Amino acid sequence: MGTTRFACASAIVGKLSVAFCAGLAIGPVAHAEDRARADSPYRLGEAYADIAATCETVKYWIDHPMEFDGRVTMTVRGELSAVEWDGVFAYLVMCEQSGVQVMCVTYSKENRNIGDTVLFGGGFQRVGDRQIMLDPCLASKE
Repeated sequence: MGTTRFACASAIVGKLSVAFCAGLAIGPVAHAEDRARADSPYRLGEAYADIAATCETVKYWIDHPMEFDGRVTMTVRGELSAVEWDGVFAYLVMCEQSGVQVMCVTYSKENRNIGDTVLFGGGFQRVGDRQIMLDPCLASKE
């Protein structure tokens, strides 16, 4: 996969692992004003947000997740920096390792390649200081 691997070394054994980080790092919880923001990439349940985060704005949103005990979906748009397939799941990574990276766990690569612009929508999980995993996740080529 080259140099675009997530920083969680324990999570990578050849290809990206489903258990890509053992412990979840929980950041600050969003206040009501963050949840009400029109540009929030979060939605309750499985709906896509009206505005997607980008590799630039996800740096803000990783520290401002929605406060909710159920499923929270995050929507992110950007270029793929890594594409892996383990025979069961596809692991699509967006954004560069030097920033906040987002990994979409889905069922197929569907001819997606590094550099393709895609839209991710999936169950938000923060899995490191600079890593977000969306699982399950839908990815559509833009």
